[in-house]
Amino acid sequence: MDIRPVVRRATTVAELTSAEHLYDGPARPERAERFLAAPGHLMLVAYVDGEPAGMVSGVEMIHPDKGTEMCLYELSVDEPHRRRGIGRALTRALAEVAEERGCYGMWVGVERDNDAALATYRSAGAGDDGDFAMLTWTFE
Repeated sequence: MDIRPVVRRATTVAELTSAEHLYDGPARPERAERFLAAPGHLMLVAYVDGEPAGMVSGVEMIHPDKGTEMCLYELSVDEPHRRRGIGRALTRALAEVAEERGCYGMWVGVERDNDAALATYRSAGAGDDGDFAMLTWTFE
């Protein structure tokens, strides 16, 4: 059953750290401050009964010949709230913010075997743009 969470943009360190159970690891206040200060970085948090139940982060990317697009950087929904439409609501909310900010589009990289993510993004209106390889550098 889908529910209607309250989705708000996180604008304080306290809001970012209160949602840390949705991240891969613990939030660090100094990183939260840097995130909030970085132009084009944003996080939307979905609240159910006043508690963070999901989050989506986005980063605006700009290029001289293309303009600005939104990268959906990360989406997470707390286990008890999954399969209830929260991920779709967060994805759509980020797309709305991207459009309001003048982005020409939005994209996300998803592993082909991540069926839940693929279904969520497709249900929020994303189209499949084909296969690609992701190569990474690690500096820590």
